[in-house]
Amino acid sequence: MRIRILLVTVLSLALGAAGAIQAQITSNPLPDPVEKRGLAVEIRDLVRLPDSRGIRPADQDVAQSGYARVSFVRDLPDGRRFVNDSRGVLYLLDRNNQPAVYWDFYKEVPYAIYNRLESGFIGFTFHPEFAKNGLIYTVHSERVMGNPARVNFIPPTFTEADITYHNVITEWHTSNPAASTFQGTRRELLRIAHIVANLTHPFGAVEFNPTAKPGSPDYGLLYTSGSDTGFSNGGGPRSSNPAQAQRLDTLISAVLRIDPRSPSVSGGMKGLGDYTIPPGNKFAADGDPKTFGEIYAYGFRNTHRISWDMTDGTMFGSDIGMNNIEEINIIRNGENYGWMKREGLFENGVTRPGGNLAQLYPLPMEILTGKVKDGFTYPVAMYDHSEGQAVTDGFTYHGRIAALRGKFVFGDIVRGRLFAADVAAMKKADDGIPQTVAPIEEIQLYVRGANGQRTYVTLRELIEKTLGATVTRADLHLGRSRDGEIFVTSRQDGTVRMLVPESGGTSTR
Repeated sequence: MRIRILLVTVLSLALGAAGAIQAQITSNPLPDPVEKRGLAVEIRDLVRLPDSRGIRPADQDVAQSGYARVSFVRDLPDGRRFVNDSRGVLYLLDRNNQPAVYWDFYKEVPYAIYNRLESGFIGFTFHPEFAKNGLIYTVHSERVMGNPARVNFIPPTFTEADITYHNVITEWHTSNPAASTFQGTRRELLRIAHIVANLTHPFGAVEFNPTAKPGSPDYGLLYTSGSDTGFSNGGGPRSSNPAQAQRLDTLISAVLRIDPRSPSVSGGMKGLGDYTIPPGNKFAADGDPKTFGEIYAYGFRNTHRISWDMTDGTMFGSDIGMNNIEEINIIRNGENYGWMKREGLFENGVTRPGGNLAQLYPLPMEILTGKVKDGFTYPVAMYDHSEGQAVTDGFTYHGRIAALRGKFVFGDIVRGRLFAADVAAMKKADDGIPQTVAPIEEIQLYVRGANGQRTYVTLRELIEKTLGATVTRADLHLGRSRDGEIFVTSRQDGTVRMLVPESGGTSTR
């Protein structure tokens, strides 16, 4: 395919005429720009959440960092729609998408912190049988000072004295799943120590596989995002700890898959916290007592979002790169995705004497072409930092917009650009040959005027119009509705938007 030829050409240039295989790549690693092929989609505002700036104490928040920090939009099968503000509120949207407070989450977590965009009430999800069991799962961050809680896991070579923050996964049981407000109890599943100086890359998501059916091995199992918890670029003596990401006796850089039921209920194998290790996890059944059975896959820098193709259950992860490459990966049980040794299709400089994480080196051609296997799984789509700075959520699209059907829709958090890659091409790229990568194109956004005319816009322009001020980043996230449509949100202006069909017909519920 064309993209494979392109990559080989780029790497050949990097090697130089003399074939200097050790030469560092100092120019743009992926020089061809993301294509614009006329893929245009209408975007429409649904609702703007209430302004939450200043509701936290001054030492707990930065008032200028966003109107309402929207991270997730979730639809329940019964038609209800929920959206969180990571400052600590979960909203229930009515049939007209107007918000009402469902849960003052911040009142339940007195040690939670809100002074970064990556903090506070980070993520939530509902159990597949929420209508019956009332179970909600959340991930949030907490400060250490004065916190009486004890962590379940501290990264190897560190001690309790090194802990700077806590990453917490909690199960909540609402007493009435049909109620319009939350009242219930909590059970903590896992508390993970954060070691680096800044609260960088906390656990970003908890998810259930929406394609798993009752009775299937994956049904009711909870996945977490995979994060290095800031080891790549933390601070002080704790920064850049390459060994953490490639160990199987650590939760750092790993996507976890757990049965959220307590072992006292399931009768199964206990994990590090109060949950059960699924026997189907590769490292739960490898016979090695030094590996953690919770680990589903590992070697990620910050796979802060994961999703599944609703047609066949293929699992995708959006992995934020360091200085060069943003990745979309197909995630499978037991596989190693390379960080900190790999970034995209390149060797990371930190693996070399005197090298660092900002450097890239070309891989040997026998590895690129798949003739020699190096034990790592490589991206099926990617872009470099000339196009964006941090990849956001991605979803396979099977909704009403004809131009997007069969595509994987994702974007860049900072620049607010939306991209698409052909799902079939991505799956074809999952062939064990690293240089096979699906091409990416940009989605052009437009709004409809009063007379129906198109006005092409960028997400950042929409945000700036809403705020009446210039922004330096879009803070884009995406979501998927129960009928397969795409939500577009920003942690800057607190607005939930949606991509809608060409006809302009409603697809807002």
